[in-house]
Amino acid sequence: MIIYYKLTLLTLVLSHAIIGGHEAVPHSRPYMVLLQMNSAAGQRAHCAGFLLNEDFVMTAAHCQAESYKVFLGLHNYHDQNGVQHVNVPGRNAFPMKGYDPVNIKNDMMLLKLSTKAKLNDKVKPIALADRDDGSLPKACVISGWGSTENSKYMSVKFLEVNVTLTDNELCANTNMYCSEGEREPGQGDAGGPLVCEDGKAYGVISAGIPNPDGSTIQGYTKIPDHRDSIKEHKGKLHSPTTDTVTIIPVSKEHHICVRDAD
Repeated sequence: MIIYYKLTLLTLVLSHAIIGGHEAVPHSRPYMVLLQMNSAAGQRAHCAGFLLNEDFVMTAAHCQAESYKVFLGLHNYHDQNGVQHVNVPGRNAFPMKGYDPVNIKNDMMLLKLSTKAKLNDKVKPIALADRDDGSLPKACVISGWGSTENSKYMSVKFLEVNVTLTDNELCANTNMYCSEGEREPGQGDAGGPLVCEDGKAYGVISAGIPNPDGSTIQGYTKIPDHRDSIKEHKGKLHSPTTDTVTIIPVSKEHHICVRDAD
């Protein structure tokens, strides 16, 4: 059986497949979160995210939806034993200040969980990189349940792939970390972390940046540049007077399918 999902998403949402990736050791990245995004019409799609603490998940700002189902401690989509599920309304999604849905600037968002995550060996937060964590990281890992090579289906199992960051003029003009080559995220991996040598999250998987030669450079929103904003957001969101956030309308249809394992 094929479960057919459709949700209206951004034009620049990731569309490339993971190439050269492999199945991760189960629960070796306990900070990883799968987000099921629900539209008002009942349509569904997926993004990734990562746990900051028992109250907050970080993801990409273009992963806004009417509501969410958050999966914590997941490895195999068809084995939900021990997986924590948290239903979260769209009003609990808080994009970073200055987020621009047109050029994907500041593509980062906090999602406040409706109930606290229960931390254990399969559900743990990840530390965020700061400006004093050294020079530009080079060797990093991205991961998720996004589509695999030449496939429109999301992966049933949790995958990871190594990427090498590049430092070129096009990337510098976007104020993002960038990687290029055959190893890259797949549809549905947006919002996941860019984790580098020291085990900290340095970036958020965002969108592909068109290269003049026709290829695509993968962009990651820089976490160190937003540490002050993240801290400010988390402080405000613990206040009972938090304002309701308006969901930004987005454009272009993407279809995501989940196929039962063979």
